[in-house]
Amino acid sequence: MSKFGELINSQVPVLIDFYTEWNEPSVAMHPVMRDVAAALGDKAKVIKIDVDKNQELADALRIKGLPTLMIYKDGQMVWRQSGELDANTIISLVQEQA
Repeated sequence: MSKFGELINSQVPVLIDFYTEWNEPSVAMHPVMRDVAAALGDKAKVIKIDVDKNQELADALRIKGLPTLMIYKDGQMVWRQSGELDANTIISLVQEQA
């Protein structure tokens, strides 16, 4: 959990994608997240977290639906949504926090 605190305590927005490899919508988001990361470059961090490998964190954050996307700024969650979104929508949401 302390490592998660280090991840989200950033000057730039941190976009986190909580996923599993067996969840179809989660897998469908992989190329979208790659596009988002490429478009944002160093203006944001894009992190993928496998819920199966990080169950304690997923429980602490009450991750129910997959994929769940979150944006953190300066260690605080500023946006959260479950379900698939397109790259342009995600990019716009992250840029609003920059």
